[in-house]
Amino acid sequence: MKRGLTLPTGPIIDGLDVATGKTFHTRNPSTGGKLAEIQRAGPEEIDAAVAAARKAFLHWGARSPKERQKHLSNLLEALRRSHDELAHLIALEQGKPIAEARALDLVPAADALRYLSRFAEELLATKPVDYEQILFAHKAASFRYEPLGVIAVITPWNFPFAIPMVELAACLAAGNTVVLKPASATAQTGLAIGELCRKAGLPPGVVNVVTASGADVDHLLDHPGIAKILFTGSVEVGSHVMRKASRNVTPFVLELGGKDAAVVAADADLDRTASGLVWGAFANAGQACGSIERVYAVKGVADELIAKVVEKTRRLRQGDPLAAATDVGPMTTAEQRDFVDAQVREALAQGATALTGGEKPVAKGYWFPPTVLVGATHAMRVMREETFGPVLPIVVVDGLDEAIALANDSEFGLTASGWTRSTRTAQKLVEELRAGTVTINDHLFSFGEPTATWGGLGKSGIGRSHGVHGLMELVNVKHVSVDLQDSTAAPWWYPYDGAFQDFMKKAFGLLYARDARTKVTDGLGLLSSGRFFGYVKVSKIATKLGKVF
Repeated sequence: MKRGLTLPTGPIIDGLDVATGKTFHTRNPSTGGKLAEIQRAGPEEIDAAVAAARKAFLHWGARSPKERQKHLSNLLEALRRSHDELAHLIALEQGKPIAEARALDLVPAADALRYLSRFAEELLATKPVDYEQILFAHKAASFRYEPLGVIAVITPWNFPFAIPMVELAACLAAGNTVVLKPASATAQTGLAIGELCRKAGLPPGVVNVVTASGADVDHLLDHPGIAKILFTGSVEVGSHVMRKASRNVTPFVLELGGKDAAVVAADADLDRTASGLVWGAFANAGQACGSIERVYAVKGVADELIAKVVEKTRRLRQGDPLAAATDVGPMTTAEQRDFVDAQVREALAQGATALTGGEKPVAKGYWFPPTVLVGATHAMRVMREETFGPVLPIVVVDGLDEAIALANDSEFGLTASGWTRSTRTAQKLVEELRAGTVTINDHLFSFGEPTATWGGLGKSGIGRSHGVHGLMELVNVKHVSVDLQDSTAAPWWYPYDGAFQDFMKKAFGLLYARDARTKVTDGLGLLSSGRFFGYVKVSKIATKLGKVF
């Protein structure tokens, strides 16, 4: 694998660059200016991508997990060789500081590749099953994990490398092939993933990248050749994905929005908590479904906490994403910046107060300052709807129970965090906060841990990604059972007669009676059954067959 990363400017299908004659532009969020002209994929290209992926699946899906691990290791090496170029591209195209491009995009992707390149074989190994039902004791059984086929992976612009690569790694490890549709705003980063796959020597057609949008994406969603859809994005679009997928009853995993709450207990370490809240709210300019978007601080420590949060927020350096010392960059799109601005202005008009930021600057690019709000109520949109921007409302509550109740009062349930030095309080928070992930004294980081799961409750989505639970979403769990007995029939087969009735009555007593006398009496009666003795005879051939499974 040679150093240097050539960036494609259009769809990658069956290992080849495709020119479509239709283009769109990506933009630099720092200036609003044009970055690159990208070839737009239409229905014809999508059909070709699905066809290529289906053809490649015949060979890729038949490979062993161990073989596929080698390809994931090669992909990791290709990422390592190009990580500087990729960090620069992500910062330029998406707008996050280059430090975050490395830490929040490249590292989670690399960790997912490393984890699955080491453990996919173990995670996907056939698992023997011990049947609970004693009447089935003569059977050998197992669970096998088999690939599904072609997976449509549709990803957003907020983590344009980490999200698609983490999903891609799991798809490939499980033996599936992929049609990747990256966000239009960060299309070149998505195409860079396709180029990495080529540099790593993945067979043509295993990973295809289509730079499509609008109605053309619908063509992918209801394509009969798609075995499953992995979608990450808004609730609105996720609902649309569900409707389109229903046409072919295509299964899906939806990772949607969040309104993640942080609960600050009276005994919290306020210096650490304030630092954690500021990072959890403003990393990636708050453009993460797992960002802290609500804080409930117990009265007595709230004033000191707010003062520390404001102090730390004011020290943040917002500016050029390519500068090493930049903490916060611009937002990625003008539309999202304007949405955040409208939400904040509405909150201020309804009585909230901005202690920092709060106003869209008059400047080129899609900038919005880190904003700390107090005085917000649950009637405000800023407390109910996903903000997806650098806004941190802090609400003062009377006690921990009120904080937990308000944190749970949401349509979302992706992640939540509790901040405390008490083991007892931490346990209460873990047990009572409703979310897919609950962390104590930290937030957001678990997205980057390859063994952790990602997903939530309510409008936060359906299904799970990451780790073993995400891997299981991408396989057919096949139950295999082999009968080892050598009788002419099982006791529950035809004909139904008096002997069968007697057999079942005694079996029921043996299996389910609470008193020992009934169990013994019915068990001895079962042993005298003619059906039973014919049933338990086991053949040597069948025994050998069972060991295979």
